[in-house]
Amino acid sequence: MTAPERLVAQLEAAGEVRRAEPMSRHTTFGIGGPADIFVTVRSAAALARAATAAREAGAEIFVLGSGSNILVSDAGIRGVVLDNRSMAERDQGGARYLVESGVSFAAFARRMCRLGLDGLAWAAGIPGTLGGAVVYNAGAYGGCLADVLSRARILHRDGSDRWVDASELGLVYRGSALTRERFPGQAVLECELSLTPGDAAAITARVAEFDRRRLAAQPRGRNAGSMFKNPPESPAWKLIEAVGLRGARRGDAAISEKHCNFFTNEGAARAADVAALVGEAERRVRESFGVTLEREVAFVGAW
Repeated sequence: MTAPERLVAQLEAAGEVRRAEPMSRHTTFGIGGPADIFVTVRSAAALARAATAAREAGAEIFVLGSGSNILVSDAGIRGVVLDNRSMAERDQGGARYLVESGVSFAAFARRMCRLGLDGLAWAAGIPGTLGGAVVYNAGAYGGCLADVLSRARILHRDGSDRWVDASELGLVYRGSALTRERFPGQAVLECELSLTPGDAAAITARVAEFDRRRLAAQPRGRNAGSMFKNPPESPAWKLIEAVGLRGARRGDAAISEKHCNFFTNEGAARAADVAALVGEAERRVRESFGVTLEREVAFVGAW
């Protein structure tokens, strides 16, 4: 048995394995070339097992949540993609929940709101998983995960794991120690959230208002969410609009007419087309305003 065959056999013990899996099937952009090895895992234990096997084999790994907030290259992803479907939730009492990292953030937030637990009304429309929300300190409408996150269980490169208090995670605007490489090559297995008892009717009314605002402001269809973080000087969309890029297209990739910080796939867009539009927006904003736009969407794979 060859080394790649041994790795596949080990990964099959953790989940369902596919070879040369098109990432366009697994991203909200609907864009992305093939992953060398694509493994669907359905528990935090299976995620840890698969990640450890891949690392011991010397393979690069990428943990995939819901496929939002990423642009995968047309060449795809080398190594192993771990499709994280770990979805266990445990009520700890006292409005505290342990949640595995593959749980849908928006769906979990809506369930908590219906139960009359406050702290996540702003999150009910955010795509992605709890693991991704920890990594990027997801936020909207004045709230962010740092407001309710107590701790997270982090898988280390050597296969061990430990609970890390939220204060150790360096949670900042759309980032954390995990995005700034203070925990290089590590993955979130689960997290603990501490919510606040409240009035279910009032909380769900706030959710409905946030839903209304999202529908009014953000485009539907295939996109990865906000492309850029908002710089201190101005919202990113205003800067992009000011340099004349509202509605700009390259192939089937477009900058949304509705919201200039959303880049959309209007048909069969290539990652290269999206990247070209992103680069053009960065260049024009820098030349016109001296502002360097910082990407919120991660460019993943063999660029």
